[in-house]
Amino acid sequence: MDRRAWILLVVLASVWGASYLFIKLGLEDLSPAMVVFLRTLLAAVVLAPLALSRGAFTGFRGRLAPIFLLAAVQVAGPFLLISWGEEEISSSLAGILVASAPILTALLAVFVDQEERPSAAGAFGIGIGIVGVALLLGVDVGGESAALVGGLAVVLASLGYAIGGFYLKAKFRDTQPIGVVTATMLASALLVLPLALITFPSEAPGVGALAAMAALGAGGTGIAFVIFYTLIAEVGPAKASVVAYIAPVFAVIYGVAFLDEAFTLATLAGMALILGGSWIAGGGALPSRRRDRVTRPEAADDPARQAPPPVPAGGA
Repeated sequence: MDRRAWILLVVLASVWGASYLFIKLGLEDLSPAMVVFLRTLLAAVVLAPLALSRGAFTGFRGRLAPIFLLAAVQVAGPFLLISWGEEEISSSLAGILVASAPILTALLAVFVDQEERPSAAGAFGIGIGIVGVALLLGVDVGGESAALVGGLAVVLASLGYAIGGFYLKAKFRDTQPIGVVTATMLASALLVLPLALITFPSEAPGVGALAAMAALGAGGTGIAFVIFYTLIAEVGPAKASVVAYIAPVFAVIYGVAFLDEAFTLATLAGMALILGGSWIAGGGALPSRRRDRVTRPEAADDPARQAPPPVPAGGA
């Protein structure tokens, strides 16, 4: 990758890694449902003009129900679970646990998608990752029941990402991903709106919480996806997916630096096992040096024309 691509990759990882910090800050004055509503609505507002300019909603006729189902499984549901989980666990731990999504994807592929079925090495990676999750839940949360439930909620969110990835592949293979993301963000906002209204804050949120939501919605959930698809167009999906292994590191750095969260040996070991297991389960190979540009000129210049990738773990 050239210097521009590396800069974009690091910027994307730093932005997605900050999502867990912004969630934690937003939860100081807002309910989990309100956090999810604001971030998805702002993301839809940011992405809609780009999607419209590219004609990215072509082919969506008759797909209203699948869009809402995808939104529930891969966006609204996981976002709610992560926000609920962060009420009980640290933002850095949430960022690490979400990185288990590739492990769960590889595990599910055994039963639902033979094309994605893991090799023997992939199965080994699944095992390593599961040990990492068990270590974090069994040791790092200190055995507290509330923290354990919060950690399990985040792992369940990762399962939603995995299931949603397969559904996305099956139902939206012929659509532009920027259109799918925009539509699912708007659908997610509508899905959580009733919960957000029920838990509407009785007092005006502080400036810090509102600023965190603006950064999370417009930046971490909106602009970040534009950067992600730009990377896919420039260097290919394999290299762009490396962001999933860098973002959790930023989540830990932010949590320790700004929220004074603890970082123990168990945290380090669990993170290494989960990221290592995810890497092995996902193929276990570093991206090649060859630039993975798409040969079709119109696709090379337009990330919205790439095949729809699943929402990456760093997109939490």
